[in-house]
Amino acid sequence: MDKIQNYIDGQLTDPLSGHYLENYNPAEGVVYGLIPDSDEKDVQRAVKAATKAFPVWSAMSVAERSDVLLKVADLIDRDSDLLALAESVDNGKPLSLAKSVDIPRASSNMRFFATAILHFSSESHLTDNKAINYTTRTPVGVAGCISPWNLPLYLFTWKIAPALAAGNTVVAKPSEVTPMTAYLFSKICIEAGLPSGVLNIVHGLGPKVGQAIVEHPDIPLISFTGGTATGKSIAATAAPMFKKLSLELGGKNPNIIFGDCDLKNTVDESIRASFSNQGQICLCGSRIFVQRSIYDQFLKLFLERVKALKVGDPLEAGSDIGAVVSQAHMDKVLAYIELAKKEGGEILCGGAQVKLPGRCENGYFIAPAVITGLDYNCRVNQEEIFGPVVSVMPFDSEEEVIGYANSTAYGLSATIFTENLKRAHRVSHQLKSGIVWVNCWLLRDLRTPFGGMKQSGVGREGGEEALRFFTEAKNICISLK
Repeated sequence: MDKIQNYIDGQLTDPLSGHYLENYNPAEGVVYGLIPDSDEKDVQRAVKAATKAFPVWSAMSVAERSDVLLKVADLIDRDSDLLALAESVDNGKPLSLAKSVDIPRASSNMRFFATAILHFSSESHLTDNKAINYTTRTPVGVAGCISPWNLPLYLFTWKIAPALAAGNTVVAKPSEVTPMTAYLFSKICIEAGLPSGVLNIVHGLGPKVGQAIVEHPDIPLISFTGGTATGKSIAATAAPMFKKLSLELGGKNPNIIFGDCDLKNTVDESIRASFSNQGQICLCGSRIFVQRSIYDQFLKLFLERVKALKVGDPLEAGSDIGAVVSQAHMDKVLAYIELAKKEGGEILCGGAQVKLPGRCENGYFIAPAVITGLDYNCRVNQEEIFGPVVSVMPFDSEEEVIGYANSTAYGLSATIFTENLKRAHRVSHQLKSGIVWVNCWLLRDLRTPFGGMKQSGVGREGGEEALRFFTEAKNICISLK
């Protein structure tokens, strides 16, 4: 049984309490490892180490910091098979997905920000020939980074890479549900020569470790990805302390399909947007709105593709749908499917637990569900389910579907399928979403801002937006007289 450790001050260490939590393999439904049950004392050690390391790390040249982060990226590439296997076992996702998406993106995150910091520039202004105003951007200090369980190493590195590149030190908490790749990442950082205390990884529960990070007076900024309810709690603690906050929260994303779309591409992308990672991606399009003229045609083709998806052992080639992350999460998703029935929905396929033979007989598998007959404003269409569940609804006009799309408390992402360029621009501008994809889904450019509107978050990540968040701007005015 694997027993992972914290990474504090450059060393792998046990929790001070000596207590551990059980880590489940969701495909098998069994405990396969132990996680440190850390608390505020471990966080205090990490903050002390990060505070001590900050003056040296922040004073290093950007080229030196870049070199270290590039070494980390190289080691992720070297260990990609090991990391992908660990991610699949720990999270339940298909190994093929971890190999093609999660681990390559983790490497790209490190490599992108390692090089982006070399080109990060600030502004200067000649003011009426009387003065020069220029802006400096300096690292803030110790950053608190808290990442979720759905894309463990992918989103963990998405936070720590810009924080470290900008010259901050970090106290990070990965999800206690999927901690394994963060632990392996700590070993990579040691091998890469990351100076002691620059990155500290404290494993454990949110109410213990996460809360201790958020409320610590020596951590001036918090970057969090996770549920909206937790985001509200973090904001309530951090706001009175005037901490910088970046919150990437939930989504209930619309997928809008117009009658003039390229139907094959639309079905292909909609399958990905609905069920990638078992629907456990905050960007998944769980509300599918189809123009009435092609509603029946789309639904027929979509159902054929969904029914052909293979729910199987994540480690086997050909498995399209793996296990959801935990027993508790499976129960939540299945409860929403029962709610859909009560709200008048018809389950056209899937929606039940799948029992697999062999080693996965006790795993947490759900057949992907397609639901019709629901009102746009029912609970199933308003609340984030975060599983392999979509509802399909017809619409007639642009005005109607824009109202449906914007009806939730969320505003993270949206997809539009149309061959009409004017319509694509027109509808995109009216959607209250931080990201809009047209005729594609999850096509990412790391230079672009990432984040949501309304209850989907505060602030933006990615590109210069992230580097600006992890630095403090100062204007200096020099008189020419």
